[in-house]
Amino acid sequence: MHSLKHALAVMLMLLITAGCSDTSLSEMKDNKPMLTLEEFFAGQTVAYGIFEDRFGKLRRQFRVNITGTVEDGKLILDEDFLYDDGERANRIWTITNLGKDDEGRIQYRGEADDIVGVASGAVSGNALNWSYIIDLETSGSTLRVRFNDWIYQQDEHVAINRAYVKKFGLEIGSVTLVFLRGKAAQTVGPLDLSAW
Repeated sequence: MHSLKHALAVMLMLLITAGCSDTSLSEMKDNKPMLTLEEFFAGQTVAYGIFEDRFGKLRRQFRVNITGTVEDGKLILDEDFLYDDGERANRIWTITNLGKDDEGRIQYRGEADDIVGVASGAVSGNALNWSYIIDLETSGSTLRVRFNDWIYQQDEHVAINRAYVKKFGLEIGSVTLVFLRGKAAQTVGPLDLSAW
């Protein structure tokens, strides 16, 4: 009987947590400045990021230089990463603007070599929310995980990215990134990715 009560209490807690953690993109529609990916990421952007496990323990830090160009109506993001353990990586996103949906949100689709299928999501107000499955290379092995990714533009030069990472439906950690563009990026970038 005790184990049944314990199981019910755990299930109730999981349901409450799941219900409280979701943020709706429609809640962002009046937030400013209005985010347009093609405008914010055009040119040079730099980013500083961290990965924390599900207990909040810092596991990795990284820096990114990003070059954004618009070609044939698609946003191309060429991202060069340096991690605090010396690992380097490159990802090239091809992001397509699919136009507005019935609620006025701008729909986007993204593709990259390490993305399984496509990333899909939308922009409303100052926020982008999209999700995707990615194969992450870590310590010589590949880990397939799902990202629930949020980007919030703060002003003309700054955006904050918060991504929740899941494996088998369970959250295993989160990524936090700060993007700097324009004058802010010129002040600190391009970042030195030759060594941590």
